Amino acid sequence: MSPRDRRTLTAAIKDAAREIGFDKVGVARAEHADPDARLRAWLDAGYAGTMSYMARGVAEREDPRRLVPGARSVIALATSYYAPEGEAGARRIARYARGDDYHRVLTKKTRKLRRRILELAGAASIKPVVDTAPVLEREWAQRAGIAWIGKSTMAIAPELGTYTFLAALITDLDLEPDEPHPDRCGTCTLCLEACPTDAFVAPYVLDARRCITHWTVETREAFDEATPPSHGWVAGCDVCQEVCPWNKFAKPTSEPRFQPRPELLDPPLDGLDEARAAALIEGTALQRTGAAALVRNARHAR
Repeated sequence: MSPRDRRTLTAAIKDAAREIGFDKVGVARAEHADPDARLRAWLDAGYAGTMSYMARGVAEREDPRRLVPGARSVIALATSYYAPEGEAGARRIARYARGDDYHRVLTKKTRKLRRRILELAGAASIKPVVDTAPVLEREWAQRAGIAWIGKSTMAIAPELGTYTFLAALITDLDLEPDEPHPDRCGTCTLCLEACPTDAFVAPYVLDARRCITHWTVETREAFDEATPPSHGWVAGCDVCQEVCPWNKFAKPTSEPRFQPRPELLDPPLDGLDEARAAALIEGTALQRTGAAALVRNARHAR
């Protein structure tokens, strides 16, 4: 493919991504994503907590060419889930989980984009990935120039803030790469200082064992005296995002399925049982957490 053809195809793919509903799209070269072995150091330190799945597929997380042999490009995608209507709600359930399950929504969108790319490029190997695949989505977002990884470890897009869902497509197409996004956190440490459980052991390093989101979303075991207080949160936590200055640029989502469900803005928690919890979270990302865990969280919230 000539350089001109490569630029033309890349531009057409970006246009298609925006038409499908992605707010940001960029391209990075498919190469080793973690030459400094930061992921392995983080895992070795025990910071993953109970997320044992993070230790599986480390080689694939480090290099997308293990997922797609011959991969040459990673198409990084971001879409806003911010809803101003949620500002008035009680701080109980994190914003990302108040609407429909983003896994399902983004899986459909990335598959649609894959079909569009095949129409544009002809035969190609393209693998869409949404959150559950062994891929370092935030790293690719930074390398593709659509965001940077902040001190809170959240991806920060200057036109969107932190309230974004990330996805990617790994392909053997040789596309025009974008420049990596520079870090724009500067001297700001508001996210680190605001964390109610001191989960950040250093800038850019999160100890999940101290994190409210980890305990309320990822764990299944019973809570005990060693479990960090949840400070009123029942599922997830938005504190480090709420104080991020870049969220003054947060763009309201254009995806109706990400609008918060009224019952999740101020969920009925008194006397919550598993049947009511299951109905409350049906069709949301919290189905992965489960009704039993939500009941446990509601009893622990303080």
